[in-house]
Amino acid sequence: MTSPVRPRARRRAVTGTLAALGLSVGMIMTGMASPVSAATWPTPNGSQGVSSTIPVSGTKDYGMKRLYGTGDLGSGGQDEDQGPILELADGAVLKNVILGAPAADGVHCKGSCTLQNVWWEDVGEDAATFKGSSSSSVYTISGGGAKEASDKVFQFNGAGTLNISNFAVKNFGTFVRSCGNCSKQYKRTINLNTIEVNWKGGKIAGINTNYGDSATLRNIKIVGDTSKKIVPCQKYIGNNTGAEPPTNGSGPDSTYCKYATSDIKYS
Repeated sequence: MTSPVRPRARRRAVTGTLAALGLSVGMIMTGMASPVSAATWPTPNGSQGVSSTIPVSGTKDYGMKRLYGTGDLGSGGQDEDQGPILELADGAVLKNVILGAPAADGVHCKGSCTLQNVWWEDVGEDAATFKGSSSSSVYTISGGGAKEASDKVFQFNGAGTLNISNFAVKNFGTFVRSCGNCSKQYKRTINLNTIEVNWKGGKIAGINTNYGDSATLRNIKIVGDTSKKIVPCQKYIGNNTGAEPPTNGSGPDSTYCKYATSDIKYS
């Protein structure tokens, strides 16, 4: 009897694809990816100065190169009118890149986008801003990390759903914020899963209850916050006038801040 031919080449191809995403076959079989840690920051493979915003469509893999702002993108300040280092078209995929300092306004997504293994060494104005206008827009962040964000890490200005998983954040004001005072407001959905939050920090998620926002938190690990000062989910009453939005409570519920105390672990 002839032995069956085993599809080794196909298996090697699949394994190679998973490795490029920082995953293994075992992780996929169990449904769990090894959590990203702030202690394992990647080493850049070369550096490139960026003096004007780079447009990205399709898939762009930088092979762990570091990009940093120069010229008009090199102030390193918190100016709300700064341009981004990278601007992603609807449906674009950005992979394996480190944004160094100055980082200007990081990454802008004009519609649905995917960020895989993207790292911010020193967040400028924001790490990434999501600006799609469709309720069906989906923004996916898988792997990576960000640190030194004096204000926000991720700014959710548009409509749709933001999914962040297997991500590390350190020294930040707010990890992800649904815009509290944009001139055009939307209902926004935020899903956070397997996030390592390192002190010091202010709030993990900020949402607007009056627009029907929600934030779901799962497998959140908070490191170094011995006094438990970091707020997992802050509620606000948003507006479209530019005024500073007032807070509207915090903590878990079944409508806006969707998590249980067991979803937040301290170490």
